[in-house]
Amino acid sequence: MDEVEAVVIGAGVVGLAVARELASRGHETLILEAAAQPGAGASSRNSEVIHAGLYYPHGSLKARLCVAGRERLYDYCRKRGIAHRCCGKLIVATDSTELCGLERIAAAASANGVALQPLERAAALALEPQLECAGALHSPLTGIVDSHAYMLALLADAESRGATLLCGSTVTRLVPEERALVLGVNGAGPSLRAQWVINSAGIDAPAVARLIEGHPAQHIPRAYFAKGSYFTLKGRSPFQRLIYPLPIPGGLGIHLTLDLAGRARFGPDVQWVEAYDYQVDPQRAAMFYDAVRAYWPGLADGMLQPGYAGVRANIAGPGAPAGDFRIDDAAVHGLPGLLNLFGIDSPGLTASLALASEAVSRIEGA
Repeated sequence: MDEVEAVVIGAGVVGLAVARELASRGHETLILEAAAQPGAGASSRNSEVIHAGLYYPHGSLKARLCVAGRERLYDYCRKRGIAHRCCGKLIVATDSTELCGLERIAAAASANGVALQPLERAAALALEPQLECAGALHSPLTGIVDSHAYMLALLADAESRGATLLCGSTVTRLVPEERALVLGVNGAGPSLRAQWVINSAGIDAPAVARLIEGHPAQHIPRAYFAKGSYFTLKGRSPFQRLIYPLPIPGGLGIHLTLDLAGRARFGPDVQWVEAYDYQVDPQRAAMFYDAVRAYWPGLADGMLQPGYAGVRANIAGPGAPAGDFRIDDAAVHGLPGLLNLFGIDSPGLTASLALASEAVSRIEGA
């Protein structure tokens, strides 16, 4: 039977960051990815936004790791030459009834140590003349990043320190032993023994946990699939910054983000589904036009075209408050050497480097 010190299940952005952190600390690391290539799931199907840390409850893992991760991500991108831009964003109240919502966001951001600039309508329109709003908050620390280049850099760092990535490798069995965990891959019998296993399978993390013999069922959350579609804008964007409405249950509202070439895309919406897929329904465009015209009335008919879709790693269902990140170690489930990363949705990309340090420190200290 093959033996390795650490196995990371999942080669999304967080799994790759965890593998990089493990390898940089001198741990022999193997990354198992079910898909044919790394980052094929939510990590490559998001807004590519570097979040400032505005919305998350004070003291939550999301708040702490987003703020710490944002600074580390900007620094990493600068040092590694990864394309990114600190473009800033405006969170807008589309009418006067939403101004109190801006106040709540500003208070939450302040509690997390993030300063926002309140803008009256005229000041917001001076920055973005095509915008329509009753008021706004300016977040100067929000940015965008080439997520694909970022993941390739993480993988290169991990591999340069001895980590190995195996794609097309689905974990189908996991058996705890004394001071080790034994894995079966692609339906084969137990063939790999690891001292540590980090379950970073994203939306499939609860399903992976259910494969683990003896794992207490009460400590495995249910996975809720919140599909989000994006539509892209034909032609150049009239905005220089990201434009966000107030958050909605399950997401941050249909917002306008930019890619590094200046092209605009809108989304994601929130569509609760029983099984996930990545097809964009063109008929959802009507809802997008209505949502976007609330803050950009100049959007003309026929300017939106289907883009792509992603699925969030939700562990909180429809109508429930957004869940926090979960980093479940043996103190939770009682299985030494196992770390489950549950509910790593937004701001997972932003928080990835800080989240990886937290996760590895926990498993080293167990």
